[in-house]
This record gives sequence, C-alpha cells and structure tokens, in this order.
Amino acid sequence: MAVERLFKDEATEEKGERARMASFVGAMAIADLVKTTLGPKGMDKILQSTGRGHSVTVTNDGATILKSLHIDNPAAKVLIDISKVQDDEVGDGTTSVVVLAGELLREAEKLVGSKIHPMTIISGFRMAAECARKALLDRVKDNKDDAEKFRSDLMRIAKTTLSSKILSQDKEHFAKLAVDAVMRLKGSTNLESIQIIKKAGGSLKDSFLDEGFILDKKIGLGQPKRIENANILVANTAMDTDKVKIYGARVRVDSMAKVAQIEGAEKEKMREKVQKIIGHGINCFVNRQLIYNFPEELFADAGILAIEHADFDGIERLALVTGGEIASTFDNPESVKLGHCKLIEEIMIGEDKLIHFSGVEMGQACTIVLRGASFHVLDEAERSLHDALCVLSQTVNDSRVLLGGGWPEMVMAKAVDELARKTPGKKSHAIEAFSRALIAIPTTIADNAGLDSAELVAQLRAEHHKEDSNAGIDVITGAVGDMSVLGISEAFKVKQAVLLSATEAAEMILRVDEIITCAPRRREDRM
Repeated sequence: MAVERLFKDEATEEKGERARMASFVGAMAIADLVKTTLGPKGMDKILQSTGRGHSVTVTNDGATILKSLHIDNPAAKVLIDISKVQDDEVGDGTTSVVVLAGELLREAEKLVGSKIHPMTIISGFRMAAECARKALLDRVKDNKDDAEKFRSDLMRIAKTTLSSKILSQDKEHFAKLAVDAVMRLKGSTNLESIQIIKKAGGSLKDSFLDEGFILDKKIGLGQPKRIENANILVANTAMDTDKVKIYGARVRVDSMAKVAQIEGAEKEKMREKVQKIIGHGINCFVNRQLIYNFPEELFADAGILAIEHADFDGIERLALVTGGEIASTFDNPESVKLGHCKLIEEIMIGEDKLIHFSGVEMGQACTIVLRGASFHVLDEAERSLHDALCVLSQTVNDSRVLLGGGWPEMVMAKAVDELARKTPGKKSHAIEAFSRALIAIPTTIADNAGLDSAELVAQLRAEHHKEDSNAGIDVITGAVGDMSVLGISEAFKVKQAVLLSATEAAEMILRVDEIITCAPRRREDRM
C-alpha cells in the first residue's frame, strides 16, 4: 500500500536526477558568479545591501562576495562555506576554490549523464586529488634557510596576491609593507598585533607602516602632549561616578546644604579612586569608558595623560603591545601589570590628530596606516592587505613555495592525466575529468584578461610536456611566459587548501540524491 503523503503541506522533496540537477546547477551558478573576479585582470562586484543606509561594498574578494549573498540553493551554500573556511584558514584563494569546485561538478554532471555511478566518480576524484598533491610536492621550493632568498620569495608571493586586487597598481609598495609587517611577527600567525588604520584622504601611495602603536583618539585638555618613558595603566572601569547611578533613584532632601553634601561625598569617592590610580606610579591612563571632567582635572593636575573611550579592540591591542594587562580594580597596585613604552606623542594624519606610542615592549607590533580616496577604496584595500598578510604569515611557518600564473594547475593536470592512462575501468574517466577541471583555472585567468584561452592553454600544455617547464600565463603580454623569470609565486599551503577543499566539497554535493525542503513555519494571526 503506497503512503499517500509523508510530509507536511508545502514541504517539497526532489529525488534522484532532479535533486542532482538542482545541486549541480546551483553550485555551477555560484562558481560562474565569482569566476570573473579570478586572476590579475579580474573585475570587481558592487554589493548593495537593502538595509538601512543601503551600504555599498566594492570588492573582488571571493569570500566577501559570497558571504553577502542570501541563497536558497543548498549546494550553493556548501560552496559558500568552503570559501569562508579558505578565507579563515589561509586568507587567499577564496575565488579559486569555488571555481575549481564548480568545474569539478560541471565535469561530474557529464559523467553522471553517461551513466557512471557517483561513487565511482568520487573514488576517481580522490585518487586524482592525491596524485595532484604529490605532483605539487615534488616541485615545491623551500628557501627557509637562506634569509635573503626567503624574503624575496615572500615579496613575490605578496605581489602575486595583491596583483588581483585593487592594490595592484602600487603592489611593490604594499608588498613591502606587508612583508615588513609579517617579518616583525617572527613566525607567529597572530595578526592581532598588526593594526590597520584607515584614513580617507591622500592616495593609496601615501600609506605607510609605523613601528609602534597608533590610537585613534585625541589627547584631553590641559594634559601633557608628550610623555617619555611612559608607564601606562590600561583599564576598563567607570570614571563617571559623580552622579547617582541607580536608575530611577530619588533622593529627598530638606535643604540645599544636603544636596551639596551628597555632591561632596560623590566627589570624595571619585577623588579616592583617582588617588588609587595615581598611586600605581603611572603617567598615562587609558580607559575603555568615559572619564568625566572632574577626574580629568585631577589627572591633569597630577600631570597624567588620561585617554577616554578607547575602543575595545584598541585597548586590548594596546595592552598586548605595551605588555600590560587590562585592570578594573585598583586596590592592590602590586598585582596590576603596567604597560611601558618609550614615547607617547600626538601626531597628525591628514586632518585628524592621533596618539602615537613608540618604542613599545612587544617589538612585533606595528600599525599600517592606509590612505585612499574614499571609504570604499579603503575597505577594499584593507581586505586586500589582510589577504596578503594572512598568506605571508602562513608562508613564514610553512615556507614551501610554488610558481603561480596557472603553472601549478598545469603541473597537476599533467600528473593526473598520466594517472588516468594507467588506471583501468570507469574511474579513469573521472580522473581525466579532474584534470580538465584543473585546466579550467588557467583558462578562466586567460578569459578574464580577454585573451584567447583555448590557444594559450594548448600552448601551455605543449610547454609542460617538456621536462621541468616553468611556463604559465603571462597576462600582461598575453602569451605564455616563464613564471620564475616574471617572479610570480604562490604559497604551497594556499594551493593545497584549494585543491583539497574543492575536491571534498564537490564530493559532498555529488553524494546527494534527494533534497527535502521543510514546510515554512506559519505565522499565527495575532489579532
């Protein structure tokens, strides 16, 4: 007896062929959406939100584009997730990973159409991915022991990463900024201590790296503008208790003298707190919360620089950089760890005054000040620079380097093709398809640059049949070029992450044979 209806009204299910079609089409549509942003000649997208203020983002970072989309298709969501993970894990390659996964599914669709079982395709893909990874491992360069060479490797990687972003015009300048900043980290991948401040005005070329820490605040009135050998207390405490704080409290008094008494008591309480803080032997007090006029006067009298309302990121970073801890009680000064720096002074950037801490405890800290024509440009510049910093900090740890410009994909495709020839059975079709999907990346790079991709990829393939070829696509001249001469390099970690994430995502979508969509929840009429 057939079951009439299993699901609630309005719940839908799609089975077998239709489910697979829906997931393939969704995933390929997402891949085609970000495809045009790939490579040095990739174009940008404008994302406009429908919220208040209709904020506009101009970007070509795959992860940023995909994060902002609200999508119904379940398979498309898988691709968006892998690009997010790629962004968190290595910072770059967010577009490549989606394009590769989309191409793998495009190839898989043809294979499923010719009656090859998805599991066969998956095991073929698995073999191919392993083979491709080995092919890359055989060709990596590692210059960790030679500091000079390693630095030039980092410069090349930074330039390659930045060349597909808005900063490509000044990539020399920004690559140097990024490499200097990462070299100061001495191998840690914690980018917290690199602070990026965006100030509109000037051009991108005016951006600079500052050794030390810049806090985006002004110095209060009547306080010293310059302090040498500063002891800094970083705190998160209320400095506005010269008011009755209890909400809705009423105090009844029978004469004005009593009001004066209450005010006096509160001032006394505040004065005590300030005395405790001054008792730490500090000459700079940075607070997360407001500092009212009265305590500010007291600090000014004691010759202490008091900075109020430092934003939370700013103060956490300041504590980290100056080697202090954030304090909130001041009863036992010996347990509070103060921060130190050699000089605090006020500087001007553009129109704004900022406070500059130099000679800080943590030598790793630095601030990158970005200048640019508008906030959109600055936001995109920050995203680009962040990508470069992520990739570089990962490369400092895992110093294996590959050439770029479609070279790694051709190397992998060649190895995978050879494996397909040796493999018996239907799997060989899947392995061959994998190699075609890999070639889609150099094809897309060429297409985006308006070049004849079929011609170029054919030439590339011929070049790669020679032993140890360094050929890749030179987008600037529009021909096949030698990547090691052009200085186009990529980090091995990024390529490996792209390869493995894309294969796993494609595999996950291939396994689907049914999509069940729940019935939407009804809103009850609350009349």
